Amino acid sequence: MSAERGTYVVYDGHCPFCSQYAKLLRLREAVGPVTLINARDDHEVVRYVQDQGINLNEEVALVVDGRIFAGADCLHRLALMSTGNGVFNALAARLFASPRLARLLYPILRSGRNATLWMLRRKPIPLPTR
Repeated sequence: MSAERGTYVVYDGHCPFCSQYAKLLRLREAVGPVTLINARDDHEVVRYVQDQGINLNEEVALVVDGRIFAGADCLHRLALMSTGNGVFNALAARLFASPRLARLLYPILRSGRNATLWMLRRKPIPLPTR
């Protein structure tokens, strides 16, 4: 399975904020290739994350060699992996480099995402059927 090797960011491709964040994210070359995956796609990494109990309607996920970081932990890890180049990456790296600040800000960002999706009349990410 590809989730056991490699680095993946699983985000909501229907969310304008999540999509922009994923596009603007610049990770250090030391991390190696990073694959961006829309959580709405039928992809084995999406299924892997959901099988581990992560609700992708509530959390963005980072998968590094099979290990999952979700929500605030994901943003924190991405900040540590970021190059810090450019205004966006420098700001994101500074804000989310603190685990405490990431935990404080993440619910606010998630609420903004959920409100935006509701206003745009976009449906939630389908949950796996078990």
